[in-house]
Amino acid sequence: MVLELRNIEKSFGEKKVLTGVSFKAEGGKAFGLLGRNGAGKTTSIRILMDVFPANSGEVLMDGKPIDYRKVGIGYLPEERGLYPKKTIIDQLTYFAELKGMSHKAAVKSVDYWLERLGMMEYRNKKLDTLSKGNQQKIQLVTALAHDPDIVILDEPFSGLDPVNAMLLKDVVKEQISKGKIVLFSSHQMSYIEEFCDSIAIINAGKVVLTGDLHDIKRDYPRDRLVVRTEYPDQIQADFGTACKVMENGALLIQLTSPEEKKTVMARLVEHYDIDEVKVYEPSLNDIFVEYAGNAAAEG
Repeated sequence: MVLELRNIEKSFGEKKVLTGVSFKAEGGKAFGLLGRNGAGKTTSIRILMDVFPANSGEVLMDGKPIDYRKVGIGYLPEERGLYPKKTIIDQLTYFAELKGMSHKAAVKSVDYWLERLGMMEYRNKKLDTLSKGNQQKIQLVTALAHDPDIVILDEPFSGLDPVNAMLLKDVVKEQISKGKIVLFSSHQMSYIEEFCDSIAIINAGKVVLTGDLHDIKRDYPRDRLVVRTEYPDQIQADFGTACKVMENGALLIQLTSPEEKKTVMARLVEHYDIDEVKVYEPSLNDIFVEYAGNAAAEG
């Protein structure tokens, strides 16, 4: 399965919110949709889900216009939207039936997921009696109970303690292994790096970077050096503003170009007492800040 958004345009009145948004997500892999608040992530997701139409462009599945009657979508929204005074089993079954399941199949699937997530004891309780983390797990069941083809997770780890975060990781890996298209929208870059094969960064309604995450990181300029030394003062004095201290105490030296690295590394080894010098490996956070960090968020 290959899900594709192609040249999506969207305006609300005079305000244009998406311009030529295009990206692809494949089955059996996780895809990260990244951007600051107001960049256009949520609007893209809602168009993908057919909540409202694009002004132009296409949503495709395997190269053809997506048929929402045949393609199931599960959505874990950032803003949780369940009924606080209804029992867990009643509303989970209700939502599964809305997705086309029979009552019997819905109850069976909901019970499976409640057991899987360690929530069976809350089956007949009302939602507002649960902790925030447990409410999030209940919301996750609504996204998965109908066995969707596409799973969309918007800030899925928000509010989860380490134990529940590990449980959710296992569920996500399971969905990927089943060939599902898993789409993450998150500001927590460590989870994106852990799960996602490909990403798209949206900035001010436009995709400014998309592709295989490994390739993106490989092609990112290697124009910084990490230096570990017990005597940092002289290096800082000599390199001036090009040298900064990292959180772990190492020095980070900004080069004028990647081609300069061999010369500077040789200079460091020859003239200073250093323990280690290596090329700085960019993180996804570095890349995100460069491509999305300078534009003002729109809220």
